[in-house]
Order: sequence, then structure tokens, then C-alpha cells
Amino acid sequence: MTYAVLADVATRLGRPITDSNEVAQVEAWLGDVESLILARIPDLADRVAGGVPSEAVVKMVEANAVVRKVKNPDGKQNERIDDYSYGLNADAARGDLFLTDAEWALLEPGSGEGAFTIRPQGLDRRRGEWVHPDVWVPLP
Repeated sequence: MTYAVLADVATRLGRPITDSNEVAQVEAWLGDVESLILARIPDLADRVAGGVPSEAVVKMVEANAVVRKVKNPDGKQNERIDDYSYGLNADAARGDLFLTDAEWALLEPGSGEGAFTIRPQGLDRRRGEWVHPDVWVPLP
């Protein structure tokens, strides 16, 4: 079962989802989004049980990904009718189920460790010195 449900998508979409075909489609997309997340984070349930990320964050991420798909299922980037034109940015126009980098960061907090991670310099509690074989004192 997914964290987000039909009502979460409808609330974020700003309209009810009552047509039986659309209900089935949205529920399938919710399952697909959760499968995408589980492919990358197989221990998601354990992490949510531990509170990081929270269930509310997972629900939000799943629902928002489905809302993007509902709003633009065919992946149109531009639409033109007579003198009216409407365009979407590349992410909104993808037309497939996806999570943004920001959404992945919400699901995997603290995963920004790597060769190009930037951290502010400050007091490093791991630095210190042994003043006695049994006593380690952090440096100020």
C-alpha cells in the first residue's frame, strides 16, 4: 500500500477525482511512484518507522509526482490555439512519473555526502587529543 492515497492527490490537485477511469489511473500511478522510490530506497518502511523521512514527507512526494502526471499525462511542452500559447518547463513537460532532485533529497536526508559536498567550517567535535590513556579531550 502506498503512503499517499487518492484523497491526497485530489487535495493537491484542487479538484475531486471521481471518474472511475481516472481513479484507477491515479491509483496505478501512486503504485508506480512508490515502486520507483522503493527501487532506490528499499528500506523506506524502516526509515519512515524511524522518523526520517516522516510519513507526511513521503506522502507529499508521492502525491506531487502523481499530480504532475495528472496535469500533463502526454508530456506536452507547448500548446498553441490560434493566438493563445501555453508552455511548460522541461520538468513539467516530461510526461512521465519522476521525482525531482529536491524530492529525492527530502526522502534521503543526509545523503549529500561525497566528493563534492560543501560543509561550513566550524567546531569539529571529532578533533581532540588524548591527555591520558583513558581520557580524550576535544579541542576548542
